[in-house]
Amino acid sequence: MLFNSMTFAVFLVIVFILYYLVPHRLRWLFLLLASYAFYMNLHVGYGFLLLGTTLLTYTLALQLEKAKTAGQKKLCLLSGVIPLVLILLVFKTASPLMDKINALIDAGRLTMQPLTLRILLPAGVSFYFFQSMGYLIDVYKGNIRAERHFGFYALFVSFFPQLLAGPIGRADSLLPQYKKKRPFDYDNVTYGLKLMAWGYFKKLVIADVFAGVVDKIYNQPYSYVGLVFIIVTIMFAIEIYCDFSGYSDIAIGCAKLFGIDLMTNFKSPYYSFSIKEFWSRWHISLSTWFRDYVYIPLGGNRVKRWRNCLNLMITFLVSGFWHGSSLTYILWGGIHGLLQIIETFIYPKKRNGEIVVRKKHWWQLPITFLLLCFTWIFFRANTIQDAVWIISRLFWDASRPLSYLQTAAVCLGMSFLSIIGMLLSIVVLGIYDGISLKQDVIRLISRQRCFVRWPVYVLLLVTIALFSNKGIATEFIYFQF
Repeated sequence: MLFNSMTFAVFLVIVFILYYLVPHRLRWLFLLLASYAFYMNLHVGYGFLLLGTTLLTYTLALQLEKAKTAGQKKLCLLSGVIPLVLILLVFKTASPLMDKINALIDAGRLTMQPLTLRILLPAGVSFYFFQSMGYLIDVYKGNIRAERHFGFYALFVSFFPQLLAGPIGRADSLLPQYKKKRPFDYDNVTYGLKLMAWGYFKKLVIADVFAGVVDKIYNQPYSYVGLVFIIVTIMFAIEIYCDFSGYSDIAIGCAKLFGIDLMTNFKSPYYSFSIKEFWSRWHISLSTWFRDYVYIPLGGNRVKRWRNCLNLMITFLVSGFWHGSSLTYILWGGIHGLLQIIETFIYPKKRNGEIVVRKKHWWQLPITFLLLCFTWIFFRANTIQDAVWIISRLFWDASRPLSYLQTAAVCLGMSFLSIIGMLLSIVVLGIYDGISLKQDVIRLISRQRCFVRWPVYVLLLVTIALFSNKGIATEFIYFQF
């Protein structure tokens, strides 16, 4: 079930009420059953894959601790990591491959059923596979002890707020929380509800509304030229941020209702002064996962510069492939890797053994944002050919400014009020993220007097009710990954 569906709203209310009625010793079991019900609501078969992943990694982690030699430990680790990686590869590559086969079948007018050749990627599989692999690797390294209680470990893998799209949790943070007694905490619950409301605002009022315009242009790029591509690419940068960070806010807020703290997944990423800083603020749970389990094991930055550059490129190519086997994603990851490599020469980390602290200049913000928007073209384009067309037509007819603007206005086909509404939502988002660089905005508002904070809450809820696509529960973008 989707977070933005009425089904989930009813589900959450029921689970929340029953959770605090259930005795503490049984709450883990109740949350576990609720999580499986949540996941199997999408497809019954998904539950068996989730259970199989849990059983495999739980058993191997225990065997890891019993292993007496380094070879035995490595065998246990590989016995868990390799099957999960291979399954993920099958899911990531099968559907694009079958799409091509289906296209050939259609072109050849063969009497076959194309739909029988399609393999769908189970929702959330990439996230809980990575969470399970991270757990195994941490046990292998001796960073944590293997969890003996199967129920607590199963809840760690399947906890429903984070199951479909993260944040990717770490066992040393989450497992102790599931075991701790968590009485009802009014402040925690109200904070969680406010964070969820902000997440819904980003998803329903910004991301979904922007998506309609972005999809229209990007799905038929050969019908457009010029400034419209620049506008919709910036819109997509905002859309994907609001869609995914909106999901994360809802997930983190939802977990707080049950007294569970998930890690922060976004920290105002478009206020970054460099690509490296962007990745320290964007999808933090995934970027730190790649850092800890791919980049550092490859040698990280503790090696010669050429090897460090290679490590960066490999890590970001893997990140691109994680998003999908399409060349657009891999090229997107490769460009980010290249930009990070360039930054290692522009912004050296050390000089004569001392860390160099460089002053940040205001112009680095727009340059970084424009570079990010350029990479988003490859991420959003359906094919490499589409991306090349879009890039080659960005400044089409720019020598005639009035015509350049008029063509974009016609192509967008938006009303004046729609444009004003979008601009206002961007301003609100920018102010929120700007303030959150220094303090928690929700706690800041909560400390204000009632005649200040309550109008803000009401305005937020009314805006969601009036300007969201009512009656339509659209998927979150990262569900496809």
